[in-house]
Amino acid sequence: MMTALLSYILLGLALSMAPGAMTVQMVKQALRNGFLSGWFVGLGGMTIDLTLITLIYFGLSPLLTHPMVEIFMWLLGFIFLLVIGADSLKESRTPVDFSGSAPRKSLAKAYTSGFLMAISPANIVFWIGIFGPLLASSLTGESQVHFIIVAAGILIGILIHDLGLMSIIHYTRKLLNQAILKWVSIIAALILFGFSVYFGYEFINQLWAYI
Repeated sequence: MMTALLSYILLGLALSMAPGAMTVQMVKQALRNGFLSGWFVGLGGMTIDLTLITLIYFGLSPLLTHPMVEIFMWLLGFIFLLVIGADSLKESRTPVDFSGSAPRKSLAKAYTSGFLMAISPANIVFWIGIFGPLLASSLTGESQVHFIIVAAGILIGILIHDLGLMSIIHYTRKLLNQAILKWVSIIAALILFGFSVYFGYEFINQLWAYI
């Protein structure tokens, strides 16, 4: 059992290393506001991950992949990424405080940004692709334990990745100057806008196909 758990922790680490809008937001927040702000973005995303795993476990995969649900998710993702990108562009004009005092941006806002960014059909399909095979057969006692091991292992792997990445960013941020951090926020905004355009395209494409 421990060997299986370790293997899925490694899988979670590998999966979380893929670059994406969530990673961009985490790095930007950690650079500008410190370790906790970056980590809370990741925690917001993990809340959605855990929710999706629970819904998949209880057999709600068909609902999550319903065309109207997907269309709504693409629209939400487009709006949220656009807003978060604009916020990043606005932050680029704000100097970074290296004094070690509490960040001006609240942890609740950082958490919410991660939570909202994780709401997308791509994320839903990702989790269904991982856990779908485990639910192909009836959930006997053994398969329930296996499901829990897989879920726990992957989430622990993601958590380890987030903590490790945020620690590295936090302890190296003081080596950077204000100009570099300004451009980090600008580049992050452009990347987030790019993801927003992609989500908007998928929304229009899916809506057109549905109609």
